[in-house]
Amino acid sequence: MSSNLSNRVGPGDRKRLVVIFLGLFFLFALLLLRFYNIQIVQGEKWLRIANSQHYTMVSEPARRGLFYADNSRKAGHPQPIQPLVIDVPKFHLYIDPIAIPIAERETIAQKLSDCLRLKADASKKLRAQFDKKSRSRKLVMWIDRSQHEDIVNWWRTFAKKKKIPRNAIFFVQDWRRSYPYGKLLGQVLHTVRDDRDEKTHQVIPTGGLEAIFHSYLSGVPGKRQIMRSPRHPLDTGELIKAPQHGADVHLTIDHYLQAVAEEEICKAVKQANAKGGWALMMDPRTGEIMALAQYPWFAPSAYRRFFNDPLLRDHTKVKAVTDPYEPGSIIKPFTLSLALLANAELEKQGKKPLISTEEKIPTSPRPFPGRSKPVKDLHSYRYLNFAMGLQKSSNVYMSTVVQRIIEQMGTNWYRSCLHDICGFGVKTGIELPAESPGLLPQPGKLHPNGALEWSAPTPYSLAMGHNVLANSMQMLRMYAILANGGFAVQPTLVRKISRKEANGQESILVNYSLERSKKEAQRLFPQKVVDEIVRTMKYTTKPGGSASRADISGYTEVGKTGTSEKVINGRYSKKDHISTFVGFAPVANPCFVLLIAIDEPEYKYIPGVGKNQLGGMCCAPAFREIATRTLQYLGVEPDDPHGYPQGDPRYDPLKADWVKETAILKELFQKWNH
Repeated sequence: MSSNLSNRVGPGDRKRLVVIFLGLFFLFALLLLRFYNIQIVQGEKWLRIANSQHYTMVSEPARRGLFYADNSRKAGHPQPIQPLVIDVPKFHLYIDPIAIPIAERETIAQKLSDCLRLKADASKKLRAQFDKKSRSRKLVMWIDRSQHEDIVNWWRTFAKKKKIPRNAIFFVQDWRRSYPYGKLLGQVLHTVRDDRDEKTHQVIPTGGLEAIFHSYLSGVPGKRQIMRSPRHPLDTGELIKAPQHGADVHLTIDHYLQAVAEEEICKAVKQANAKGGWALMMDPRTGEIMALAQYPWFAPSAYRRFFNDPLLRDHTKVKAVTDPYEPGSIIKPFTLSLALLANAELEKQGKKPLISTEEKIPTSPRPFPGRSKPVKDLHSYRYLNFAMGLQKSSNVYMSTVVQRIIEQMGTNWYRSCLHDICGFGVKTGIELPAESPGLLPQPGKLHPNGALEWSAPTPYSLAMGHNVLANSMQMLRMYAILANGGFAVQPTLVRKISRKEANGQESILVNYSLERSKKEAQRLFPQKVVDEIVRTMKYTTKPGGSASRADISGYTEVGKTGTSEKVINGRYSKKDHISTFVGFAPVANPCFVLLIAIDEPEYKYIPGVGKNQLGGMCCAPAFREIATRTLQYLGVEPDDPHGYPQGDPRYDPLKADWVKETAILKELFQKWNH
């Protein structure tokens, strides 16, 4: 048989068999090569394509860090830290249009619109997303939990009945800023926009501390992979990368004192029928800002309304740092401080002092070098001494003092003191955006109009707080130097930045309080100079002074008023002012320095009271009210228990602080000027 078979298979047939075998082997090899190319060489590529068909990757948002108030100041009443802003969980609604049958799109879109209570235009836009060729389309942002549950309950039944993949509709949880205290500290905190950066998926701050500490607050988003499957439930999937939540910023602001300041500054602005106003309170030793209030308000939760309206946009700024102005008479204690500092310098050189606190100085209107008009006071005085000069806020007295400084110490010495000690023209470094350094004239430098910044009459203008620009934070810092005994101080809004780790432990990223405590404060004024200036300022809030309305019943206080004309269309306006009062209490051991500024109080005379626009009229009462409530809140015992208004049973003119000294000064003043 074999021989017969062998005879039947000829040489040609063998070749064909070999060719067929080789062909099959070659095809099989090609298949193996193709399989190797797809599975091994291009494996990752096809895996990505497959995953894109069966999975979708969504961002797992990180919770943004929070801002906390400081509640440690109230003696004997420790309180848990209070969040000034919280993050509330919300949901974004997404669909997978490709997974939704065309026949069911209209029904689903209408049901979602009904659940979300959308208006006709919004409902139309939502329906249009169903026709996009995409595996992930965002429909609606910031859905609350109740709406989320309504949609889930309906969709679970509907999707099962229509045999649609359950995650053809899915949600992504997110966090939205919420403000338990409403508008409180609005301009300082600001907020974040509802929409995120398309590339980084990070929120976008609108300003304030949210912008300054964005890198700490942000956190790092995670990733979650969701499988497209009829059996796969909504909002589940594998967490590929856990989010790292943002760090928390612990502020120096006391939320109670902030509320007091906002309430009182609102009253003061309305009482003065003014454009606006602000109040700043600082611990003079640490530089910690205890309150920073501004009226009109800015409500972070309604940020769109403020930024979309040009008339409201101005309210989003912290004007205490962004808007410099001529400080006016609140600079005068520092004019006198530099005179006493010059005395100390001259004494070291064995020379006579340039001024004596008891010296009787002529203060009738008179010319000064370079000035085309004589310097004069609101009320003309024949003679004043050191204490009277400040009590009456005399321009002539201050100009006389500065003339002697220039003659004895020189222009450069005077300007360097204003810059290096007082801090004019230097930013405070407060943790807020857009701080203005102000302007301190510089010899030899030209204004844009070609005029010299510093000319012959400049020192006399500076002595009165004119021809110089400063923001309110700079002035607050200057008064803190007097309150703390003459030492440099750095204004700050932050105590520490910390992050809560996954194990529940707090990790301190930056401890500002510790850093400040390690720094040795630079002495700027000798104690002797500070004591004399503070003693002299006590006359200002007593009868005969420019700020008797700032007197705090039961406590000692010092301060100074200022009323400066605003520049309108390039010219000083006689009817538009910024009025200020700044002071501190109690005098021997100050708990705070407080500045009140009223922008454009109504220009009018109140019969039997005085000029409404003056700092002693519109600002001093707000200082008194905020200071009184603050001292009571802090539990500070009255250091002037007999210092109450006449008629109060607690009033005792023989024991009340500074009554005797004020009477003696008044008697001397009348002797010299009547």
